[in-house]
Amino acid sequence: MKARYDLRTMLKPKSVAIIGASRNPDKVGHIILQNYLSAGYSGKLYPINPNADEILGLRAYKSVLDIKRDSIDLAVVAIPAELTPQALNDCGKAGIRNVVVVSGGFAEVGNGALQDKLKDICDKYGIAMIGPNCLGLMDTRSRIDTLFLPSYKISRPFIGRVSFVSQSGAVGSTILDIISSEGIGLSKFISYGNAVCVDEVDILEYLMADDETDVIVMYIEGIKRGKEFVEVARKLGKKKPVVILKAGRTDAGVTAAHSHTAALAGNYATQEAIFRQFGFTVAKDLDELLDYAKIFASDPEPKGNRVSIITNGGGTGVLTTDAVASSRSLVLSQLANETRAALAKTMPALVNVTNPLDLAGDADAKRYGDALTAVSADENTDILIVIALFQTPGADSKVAAELVHQKGDMDKPMVVISVGSDYTGLHKKILESGGVPVYESPSAAAKALEALFEYGRFRDRKP
Repeated sequence: MKARYDLRTMLKPKSVAIIGASRNPDKVGHIILQNYLSAGYSGKLYPINPNADEILGLRAYKSVLDIKRDSIDLAVVAIPAELTPQALNDCGKAGIRNVVVVSGGFAEVGNGALQDKLKDICDKYGIAMIGPNCLGLMDTRSRIDTLFLPSYKISRPFIGRVSFVSQSGAVGSTILDIISSEGIGLSKFISYGNAVCVDEVDILEYLMADDETDVIVMYIEGIKRGKEFVEVARKLGKKKPVVILKAGRTDAGVTAAHSHTAALAGNYATQEAIFRQFGFTVAKDLDELLDYAKIFASDPEPKGNRVSIITNGGGTGVLTTDAVASSRSLVLSQLANETRAALAKTMPALVNVTNPLDLAGDADAKRYGDALTAVSADENTDILIVIALFQTPGADSKVAAELVHQKGDMDKPMVVISVGSDYTGLHKKILESGGVPVYESPSAAAKALEALFEYGRFRDRKP
């Protein structure tokens, strides 16, 4: 299937016009322009405002048609809905072929006729348009940022290999804010709203070929081109992991989705079957979406499904054992005799050398290190779950540092379960900044590891 749009220039523009740029810091156009400057965008910026000569130190233009000497790769439109068709028409005349319309007030509020005008103009000039009614784009490498949310309200993630696609701007902004503190590095963020031109199929086609994207995380409310979506999904699932959350699973949800982004939600059961058939990991809520994104972003696919558990809390170890044993595809490992012998030499007498391996409540960094060194080398262990309860006497920043060190030397998936308040939260940040995924419950950790294992098994499966 031939791609309808080439989105590379849209994500990597050398010049950007911001239609609706404003001197008023409360206006959307001001925030977007400020975000470009704050992000360190190195291309040319052209504020468009008929009532200003200069905005944020940049020369302002009355229209994109007044920019005579330069070509514009991307225009961001942030003006009232009724003025948008004229601005889009000016873009077409000026030769601008990539446009993001963040403005709302179209089909999502019943104004389908106005939205149809945008589609007609895009078709006339061959414009690839994201939106309307969206947050637009962020690319952490090219430093583009069309989000009309200031950085003091929503944190920007660090550069990484995960691309996040969201039909909803609200969900997208929430996820972005959370992942910036969860140790998940971002490649691209694409919020596409009402999908008048560029839709989820176009975006997935682009990300499938994008060398800067290893994992795709997606929130959608509807699929416009079902046949084409299936064609892309069939190829994509074998190339990159996709974590997807589909809203509109109930009749009430379908109605809400339509009023939000004018999405055609469709039959959820059919769509979920398609997702799973092509190896997509299906999340049921935002918590699962983040949990799955975290594991795919940080861990290699395991070679098997045998799990070893190391804990400094017996009860949490039991709960984790139950979670693993109750999963669809994970099993508890049987530690090899060589591993048990090595552990017996380094563990105190009160530690029972078995799986789960309970290091006892006074376990310190050395005990964790000795345990991980032995168990990670175990031939019967494919996956490690480490429980670190920082409320215990021996658990401190040295334990967190040791876990980060061990993770860096390991070629097997390893996650940490850590539950607690402020002191635990501090160490969770240490761990996740060091590339160790942390979960707050045994069930969440087990589900994430199960998803990682099942995707690896899907990808390895012969056609």
